[in-house]
Amino acid sequence: MDLIRQLCKNNAGAREIYHTLLKRCANLNKLNDGKIIHALLLNSRFSDDLVMQNTLLNMYAKCGDLVNARKLFDEMSIRDVVTWTALITGYSQHDGPQAALLLLPEMLRIGLKPNQFTLASLLKAASGVGSTDVLQGRQLHGLCLKCGYDSNVYVSCAILDMYARCDHLEEAQLIFDVMVSKNEVSWNSLIAGYARKGQGDKAFCLFSNMLRENVEPTHFTFSIVLCACASMGSLEQGKWIHALMIKWGEKLVAFVGNTLLDMYAKSGSIEDAEKVFDRLVKRDVVSWNSMLTGYAQHGQGKVALQRFEEMLRIKIAPNDITFLCVLTACSHAGLLDEGQHCFDMMKKYNVEPQILHYVTMVDLLGRAGHLDRAKQFISELPIKPTAAVWGALLGACRMHKNMELGGYAAERIFELDSHYPGTHVLLYNIYALAGRWNDAARVRKMMKESGVKKEPACSWVEMENEVHMFVADDDAHAQRREIHNIWEQISDKIKEIGYVPDSSHVLLCMDQQEREAKLQYHSEKLALAFALLNTPPGSTIRIKKNIRICGDCHSAFKFVSKLVEREIIVRDTNRFHHFCDGSCSCGDYW
Repeated sequence: MDLIRQLCKNNAGAREIYHTLLKRCANLNKLNDGKIIHALLLNSRFSDDLVMQNTLLNMYAKCGDLVNARKLFDEMSIRDVVTWTALITGYSQHDGPQAALLLLPEMLRIGLKPNQFTLASLLKAASGVGSTDVLQGRQLHGLCLKCGYDSNVYVSCAILDMYARCDHLEEAQLIFDVMVSKNEVSWNSLIAGYARKGQGDKAFCLFSNMLRENVEPTHFTFSIVLCACASMGSLEQGKWIHALMIKWGEKLVAFVGNTLLDMYAKSGSIEDAEKVFDRLVKRDVVSWNSMLTGYAQHGQGKVALQRFEEMLRIKIAPNDITFLCVLTACSHAGLLDEGQHCFDMMKKYNVEPQILHYVTMVDLLGRAGHLDRAKQFISELPIKPTAAVWGALLGACRMHKNMELGGYAAERIFELDSHYPGTHVLLYNIYALAGRWNDAARVRKMMKESGVKKEPACSWVEMENEVHMFVADDDAHAQRREIHNIWEQISDKIKEIGYVPDSSHVLLCMDQQEREAKLQYHSEKLALAFALLNTPPGSTIRIKKNIRICGDCHSAFKFVSKLVEREIIVRDTNRFHHFCDGSCSCGDYW
């Protein structure tokens, strides 16, 4: 630093040295070094130089020190568009979107016109204020038109991204369609928008179009599309993306490696997820968390605990997500003592329990049948229990058919959030399972009066890039007769080897014969019959369901897996069920 001081004092190119050093500090996030140079600059002949002050302001803004950036901004006697843009960009990039947007009116009042970089940063800020609040974004779009920047590639990409992040995908698509020059940024923004919205099929279709247009995907593109595949559970498409990554020479580093791992785990192939994990160039805490989440979803609680211990041995510090993953794995596998131990370990690693940790502990205790302990745990929480906490207890009460405590938990939820999802349905199920039809009817009436509707169950199978969806008693599919016929044949055969229909899962007031008939055409059974009709013998069948798998279907699938000698994988809202040779990976604990 003494050498720098001497150079800055005597060298005729001192101004350029200051400029270069500050830019390097900004690019390398060297805030402390930047402050030292600032101190030197104050004692130089360049202390009031506008270009130098702008460079200094940019350094503070890029390094995230918005306090000093604002202080410097307020002290500047002269400001140009670069000055305003630097501060606006700093706020927009460091979680200060509203502060960035408030600078625009001040800037316009003094007659300064925003440039392409100012507008792009303001558009980014507008998308960060509220995911669905597009009003400010629309106003900025109008300003871009007025200033003549709407056809600028940099600005038009920012407009597109703003609409996509605000979930206004129709507008984003319109901007994209009229863009004269589309680069990888514009493609990525729209693909990411569809993926975030849960429209993975559109994201994947757009990615295919991107390749056809000979636009080279980046690691960010691959990550987005892999996330879309994970949300859809599309293993075959995910494998195709993986093959493309190998073709393009993409290494399994950082975010893209972790998303590939996550895709395999969420698409039902924990074995492939492990292979990716083992081949990662570097495993960070996100990698370990993704692997632990995979084990939890696939019911491999003991393996998750082994991996967790391995993680601690090699000194990877666990975070709050790590503990949530391990607790979930213990809950799904019924590992009560191990889960309690992990929860107690959080103090050792200075991780403060969040509401989801408490929810999972209630779930862990409740699933294991310790309903009174779960209630006691809630009463001793250091924070006020939320609807989610009581919801975990209610779910456990439904599992163990405890009407009294279930009713109590439901009342607590109604006090906190009368529209909390699933509460009415769970309470209805508890009463229906107990045959208390008057109470069940009362809950039905409550649902009708409050406008709550039960989410209709549906299951789907993906085959040759086409999704086949089924609902209960479905008669809309082109192969409906063949589907019904084959399931009737299979149903007769599995009854011969021990399957007994469990009519308690028909939560309607009807006689036994009607109940058993109602069971036969649940959505997951129709999806299974369709898959058996249209896939080669011995191949794995993969089914997805939008709610928890029915208990009777769970029993039936175990017998079918033995009968047809095939693995059947069902992904419901809670976890994966791997049915093979008459048993399920969940151990009938889910």
